[in-house]
Amino acid sequence: QVQLVESGGGLVQAGGSLRLSCAASESIFSIRVMGWYRQTPGKQRELVATLASGAVPNYADSVKGRFTISRDNAKNTVYLQMSSLRPEDTASYYCRIVTAYGAEYWGKGTLVTVSS
Repeated sequence: QVQLVESGGGLVQAGGSLRLSCAASESIFSIRVMGWYRQTPGKQRELVATLASGAVPNYADSVKGRFTISRDNAKNTVYLQMSSLRPEDTASYYCRIVTAYGAEYWGKGTLVTVSS
Protein backbone atom coordinates (compact mmCIF):
# COMPACT_ATOMS: atom_id res chain seq x y z
CA GLN A 1 0.00 0.00 0.00
CA VAL A 2 1.58 3.25 -1.16
CA GLN A 3 0.72 6.35 0.82
CA LEU A 4 0.79 9.77 -0.79
CA VAL A 5 0.97 13.04 1.11
CA GLU A 6 0.42 16.32 -0.69
CA SER A 7 1.69 19.65 0.59
CA GLY A 8 2.33 23.17 -0.63
CA GLY A 9 -1.20 24.42 -0.96
CA GLY A 10 -2.33 27.72 0.45
CA LEU A 11 -3.66 31.17 -0.31
CA VAL A 12 -2.05 33.16 -3.11
CA GLN A 13 -2.98 36.24 -5.09
CA ALA A 14 -3.83 36.00 -8.77
CA GLY A 15 -0.67 36.01 -10.83
CA GLY A 16 1.30 34.32 -8.08
CA SER A 17 2.96 30.94 -7.89
CA LEU A 18 2.86 27.84 -5.74
CA ARG A 19 4.65 24.52 -5.84
CA LEU A 20 2.79 21.44 -4.75
CA SER A 21 4.61 18.34 -3.58
CA CYS A 22 3.43 14.75 -3.39
CA ALA A 23 5.62 12.53 -1.27
CA ALA A 24 5.24 8.78 -1.69
CA SER A 25 5.87 6.32 1.12
CA GLU A 26 8.05 4.16 -1.08
CA SER A 27 10.15 4.34 -4.19
CA ILE A 28 8.46 5.88 -7.21
CA PHE A 29 11.11 4.64 -9.58
CA SER A 30 8.90 1.91 -11.02
CA ILE A 31 5.64 3.84 -10.94
CA ARG A 32 4.00 3.90 -14.33
CA VAL A 33 2.00 7.13 -14.12
CA MET A 34 1.99 10.03 -11.72
CA GLY A 35 -0.46 12.86 -11.91
CA TRP A 36 -2.23 15.78 -10.38
CA TYR A 37 -5.97 16.30 -10.38
CA ARG A 38 -8.19 18.97 -8.90
CA GLN A 39 -11.72 19.27 -7.67
CA THR A 40 -14.05 22.02 -6.55
CA PRO A 41 -17.26 21.47 -4.56
CA GLY A 42 -20.06 20.12 -6.69
CA LYS A 43 -17.83 19.33 -9.64
CA GLN A 44 -16.09 16.22 -10.86
CA ARG A 45 -12.42 15.73 -10.27
CA GLU A 46 -10.47 16.80 -13.34
CA LEU A 47 -7.05 16.05 -14.70
CA VAL A 48 -4.46 18.78 -14.34
CA ALA A 49 -1.25 17.06 -15.42
CA THR A 50 0.13 13.56 -15.76
CA LEU A 51 3.59 12.18 -16.27
CA ALA A 52 4.03 8.63 -17.48
CA SER A 53 7.33 6.81 -17.51
CA GLY A 54 9.17 7.49 -20.73
CA ALA A 55 6.55 9.92 -21.98
CA VAL A 56 6.19 13.66 -22.23
CA PRO A 57 3.97 15.37 -19.69
CA ASN A 58 0.29 15.77 -20.44
CA TYR A 59 -1.56 18.91 -19.35
CA ALA A 60 -5.12 20.13 -19.30
CA ASP A 61 -5.61 22.90 -21.83
CA SER A 62 -6.50 25.30 -19.03
CA VAL A 63 -3.06 25.00 -17.41
CA LYS A 64 -0.76 24.57 -20.41
CA GLY A 65 2.09 27.02 -20.30
CA ARG A 66 1.44 27.84 -16.64
CA PHE A 67 1.88 24.55 -14.76
CA THR A 68 4.77 22.09 -14.85
CA ILE A 69 4.77 18.55 -13.50
CA SER A 70 8.03 16.90 -12.53
CA ARG A 71 9.33 14.05 -10.43
CA ASP A 72 12.36 13.43 -8.24
CA ASN A 73 12.90 9.70 -7.94
CA ALA A 74 15.58 10.15 -5.31
CA LYS A 75 13.08 11.92 -3.04
CA ASN A 76 10.07 9.79 -4.05
CA THR A 77 8.28 13.02 -4.81
CA VAL A 78 6.20 14.49 -7.59
CA TYR A 79 5.85 18.22 -7.99
CA LEU A 80 3.42 20.59 -9.61
CA GLN A 81 4.84 24.03 -10.20
CA MET A 82 1.99 26.46 -10.71
CA SER A 83 2.56 29.95 -12.07
CA SER A 84 0.35 32.79 -13.26
CA LEU A 85 -2.37 31.46 -11.01
CA ARG A 86 -5.96 32.49 -11.63
CA PRO A 87 -8.99 32.49 -9.34
CA GLU A 88 -10.42 29.63 -11.40
CA ASP A 89 -7.44 27.49 -10.33
CA THR A 90 -8.89 27.47 -6.82
CA ALA A 91 -9.51 23.83 -5.90
CA SER A 92 -8.35 20.92 -3.84
CA TYR A 93 -5.43 19.31 -5.64
CA TYR A 94 -4.88 15.56 -5.47
CA CYS A 95 -1.91 13.41 -6.35
CA ARG A 96 -2.50 10.07 -8.07
CA ILE A 97 -0.15 7.27 -9.01
CA VAL A 98 -0.52 4.06 -10.96
CA THR A 99 2.06 1.43 -10.18
CA ALA A 100 3.74 -0.92 -12.61
CA TYR A 101 1.21 -3.57 -11.47
CA GLY A 102 -1.76 -1.32 -12.23
CA ALA A 103 -2.64 -0.41 -8.65
CA GLU A 104 -3.97 3.10 -8.20
CA TYR A 105 -3.44 5.35 -5.20
CA TRP A 106 -4.65 8.83 -4.28
CA GLY A 107 -3.52 11.37 -1.76
CA LYS A 108 -5.93 13.22 0.50
CA GLY A 109 -5.47 16.53 -1.24
CA THR A 110 -4.17 20.01 -0.58
CA LEU A 111 -6.23 23.16 -0.94
CA VAL A 112 -5.18 25.95 -3.27
CA THR A 113 -7.02 29.26 -3.03
CA VAL A 114 -6.30 32.03 -5.53
CA SER A 115 -7.68 35.44 -4.65
CA SER A 116 -8.51 38.06 -7.25
